[in-house]
Amino acid sequence: MRIGILALGTRGDVQPYVALGVGLQRAGHVVRLITHANYEPLVRAHGLEFWPVHGNVQAVAESPEIQALLEKGDFLAINARTAKLAEQASLNWAAEGLAACTDVELLVAGVGGLFVALALAEKLNLPLIQAYVFPFTPTRAFPAVLFPKAFAQLGGAANALSHHAVRQMMWQGSRAADKVARQKVLGLPTAPFFGPYQSSRLNGHPVLYGFSPAVIAPPADWRNTHVTGYWFLESEPDWTPPAALVDFLQAGPPPVYIGFGSMSNRKPEQTTELILRALAQTQQRAILLSGWNGLHKENLPENVYLLASAPHSWLFARVAAVVHHGGAGTTAAGLRAGAPSIIIPFFADQPFWGQRVVDLGVGPAPIPRQQLTAERLAHALQQVTTDKVMRDRAAQLGEQIRAESGVTKAVAVIEASVRP
Repeated sequence: MRIGILALGTRGDVQPYVALGVGLQRAGHVVRLITHANYEPLVRAHGLEFWPVHGNVQAVAESPEIQALLEKGDFLAINARTAKLAEQASLNWAAEGLAACTDVELLVAGVGGLFVALALAEKLNLPLIQAYVFPFTPTRAFPAVLFPKAFAQLGGAANALSHHAVRQMMWQGSRAADKVARQKVLGLPTAPFFGPYQSSRLNGHPVLYGFSPAVIAPPADWRNTHVTGYWFLESEPDWTPPAALVDFLQAGPPPVYIGFGSMSNRKPEQTTELILRALAQTQQRAILLSGWNGLHKENLPENVYLLASAPHSWLFARVAAVVHHGGAGTTAAGLRAGAPSIIIPFFADQPFWGQRVVDLGVGPAPIPRQQLTAERLAHALQQVTTDKVMRDRAAQLGEQIRAESGVTKAVAVIEASVRP
């Protein structure tokens, strides 16, 4: 079977779908990743077909406007800005997606590419399987990812309503772009005002979730929905760690990892100073990820190693704790490694994952980026490196997650859904 996977967004948004593609390819299918051009090396390194679409999310994230909004954690403003950019790119995405999918038999997409994929599925008469890495299906069991945990006190009906609100937020921000693409490229009627969530292209097909049931138990009111376990991508076949990194790891006790992934920072020097003060207060060794916007500090002390990049699957197994922004992928990698996590959420679903870490007992309360200080970070570092109960819980959860086969289970569900 020829399968197209449409994945748009940051590397953290795209990587789980590369892992899913690898699993499908190993099962004998031909898989084409349809994503931004800057991810071509990642996709091709894992032997998948690659088809580029317009846009470079890294360039957008590094723009001064988005950096300012990230620092404020203003999701509505970020959503409005990215929706405008999506509207500008929509004609390209529709045309490029149409060309990419003319010979595929099945489409797979998550939130990042859902509406484009749905329009393509309607145009080409293809089945579409939804595959998400955070809860997107309405449930009475807990609030949507953009709502605080305290919202659950209002009851199951309010929880369900919160999910519908998030779905509308996603759709209304994309509605103009979707309309343009449908009318000018695909020759399709405009989708309903409240979104295409009831489309026949979605009904009858399973919904996949690439996270662990040990992290989020499947709600009883989800139907034809499968929580398979995480979709982890192993290190690229030819990747080897830098000798200097190996030397640093071997030169003392396990360090902590500190990095904010794709979350750009307008003041990297000030952030580095804050981190260094916290490390000095706790006498911790650390690996500091430079990040997309070049987080750096000249003449770092000997207890800090500045790292451009390394696979989380390799690195996190060798650190004492992970400090990060709370993206779904980075959170998953930290949990899998069995290392306690300190989450510094910027926006979107990151506070949700920070709260899950607390509820699971594998990390302290998250510190929102706007409230991050050297003292707060030092206190959290002290807690994750000395709290034996927390460390034991993190290790036990890591064992559970490593025993799962999320990609294998997801592949089995996909194959069963399209089997004659």
